Amino acid sequence: MRDAVIAHSRPHYTPPVPTIGVLALQGDVREHLTALTGLGARAIAVRRPAELDACDGLVLPGGESTTMWRLARIFDLLDPLRERVREGMPAFGTCAGMILLADRVLDAVAGQETVGGLDVTVRRNAFGRQVDSFETELKVTGLPDPVPAVFIRAPWVEEAGPEVEVLATAMDHPVAVRQGPLLATSFHPEVDGDGRIHRLFLDVVAGG
Repeated sequence: MRDAVIAHSRPHYTPPVPTIGVLALQGDVREHLTALTGLGARAIAVRRPAELDACDGLVLPGGESTTMWRLARIFDLLDPLRERVREGMPAFGTCAGMILLADRVLDAVAGQETVGGLDVTVRRNAFGRQVDSFETELKVTGLPDPVPAVFIRAPWVEEAGPEVEVLATAMDHPVAVRQGPLLATSFHPEVDGDGRIHRLFLDVVAGG
């Protein structure tokens, strides 16, 4: 009886709520913040190094990769981003964010830089122009049912290094990949309301 009372009196353990930043220089920032908050994360917009320092993980959203790179330079964020990724901070790039995480980019503009860390070669606008945007469903490794996928001027992976796991393909090219704490998709999971890809990233942040 005494043991039962002691067990009952122990405080309930509540796992810490992760702080997930969304790079807020351009692109689908609000949509990612909404998706992450809906899954129970503390989501914050990141425009400055001090905000980046507060993050357990970071989302690099869809948008225009060249604009994000230039603004990251202007805001003195590019080098801090590279350092945090090298240190092992979990990061999730969608569409333009995949380009920013890639070590190598085909069809890049002159002088285009990336954050890097993901041992892939990506091709910008591989699926065509804005008018070529499309929606489909993809089988993603680790998820039992297909997920909706929206492709808008999307890149694809031309080559992946030996440590990169391909999670999904479209048109015979990888469109979702993971390398350790880094996750990237060619498509925009933030616009479909499904939530499972964001949950997959939160599991990465939690050490899954």
